[in-house]
Amino acid sequence: MPWKNTSSLRTGRSFDLGKMTLPQLWMAYLTYPTILLYFGLIVASALAALHFANGVWGVILPIPVVIAIYPLAWYMIHRFILHGRWLYRNPITATLWKRIHFDHHQDPHLLDVLFGSPANTVPTMALITMPVGYLISGWAGSFAALSTALVMTCIYEFFHCIQHLAYKPKWQWVAKIKQLHVLHHFHDENGNYGITNYVPDRIFGSFYREARDRIRSRHVFNLGYDLEEARRFPWVMKITGSPPRDKPAGARPERSTQTTPN
Repeated sequence: MPWKNTSSLRTGRSFDLGKMTLPQLWMAYLTYPTILLYFGLIVASALAALHFANGVWGVILPIPVVIAIYPLAWYMIHRFILHGRWLYRNPITATLWKRIHFDHHQDPHLLDVLFGSPANTVPTMALITMPVGYLISGWAGSFAALSTALVMTCIYEFFHCIQHLAYKPKWQWVAKIKQLHVLHHFHDENGNYGITNYVPDRIFGSFYREARDRIRSRHVFNLGYDLEEARRFPWVMKITGSPPRDKPAGARPERSTQTTPN
């Protein structure tokens, strides 16, 4: 039976990770415009690093440094910017916040909003990593650092897709990080901010292992942008065209716990 959820560069139709298999994810991932752009930028920045290099160490040394700082940078961005409430309270930044994270929590299986917009992600990667690389070995190090950040982003995004995929990983480590990320999306958003690396979560006290470790958050799908907030700061709701959801699309209404007397 043909898969009816196929997307392509020609049709532009959306992928629903909740209905895809691992081979279908590979097809989607390797043909997705954002990932293809990242691949091109990896090659371009690597060639630029080689062009400016005076020796091999000027290209190599920034790589482990970026690998070490990248998880911390991602953690800080995810926790204090993507999950911050200050962006949606300003009409100028409300659209940005909606695109970079609110839409993803409203519909965690939609691939279109899982990947960040390159207009936002690439400058952020460059701002974080290129100065570090430049301090190590000038422009060669700067472009080597950017290339490393792009490679890590591609890896992060692939595992991020798997964490939202209708697929049970056979590799224990992948199954574990998937479980932790699912908790972030479906139990309590105020924790487990990592994708593949949860060391910063452990250091800053936001790590939790199981659902029973925390009370379920009522803002896990709307990030605090509930109906009350939408009335006070309506810009995201106006762009969406509908009130914010407090549960996934298509979720059944919660059953009442009250019993009917005999």
